Amino acid sequence: MAKCELVLRLGQETIAAMKAKDKPRLMVMRMLQAAVKQVEIDTREELDQDAAVKIIRGYAKKVKDSLRCARDADRAEMVAAAEAELVIVEEFLPTELDDAVLDDLIRQAIAAEGADTMKDMGRVIKAAMVMVGSQADGSRVSAAVKRLLMG
Repeated sequence: MAKCELVLRLGQETIAAMKAKDKPRLMVMRMLQAAVKQVEIDTREELDQDAAVKIIRGYAKKVKDSLRCARDADRAEMVAAAEAELVIVEEFLPTELDDAVLDDLIRQAIAAEGADTMKDMGRVIKAAMVMVGSQADGSRVSAAVKRLLMG
């Protein structure tokens, strides 16, 4: 199986950062590559595009958490570093679906599952995540499903 486009791009960007002697970017690139490689080793499979995006999205969430903690601690230098890291990480994430498109997909999932109460939320989220793929974060999907089922 050939490497997915995102994993190849990570490798190319790492080499470019090395050549440019861009240490902050190189550090982020190596962290992303390490995260992807660890999952490939653990699963003994090469990742597809959606799996690689999921890993990078998870890494971005960790950086956002670090940013929030740095802001709470009033640590300006850590805030700046986390913001710079987040900008680099977000370069590798696909643009997310806008709310109207996401709501339409969730309405389709609700109809397909025949859902009408909050008890059906798990089935709807599962169906919606299949439809959405890597184009929306799971927390956004969950919140939208809850909102649409309640109301």
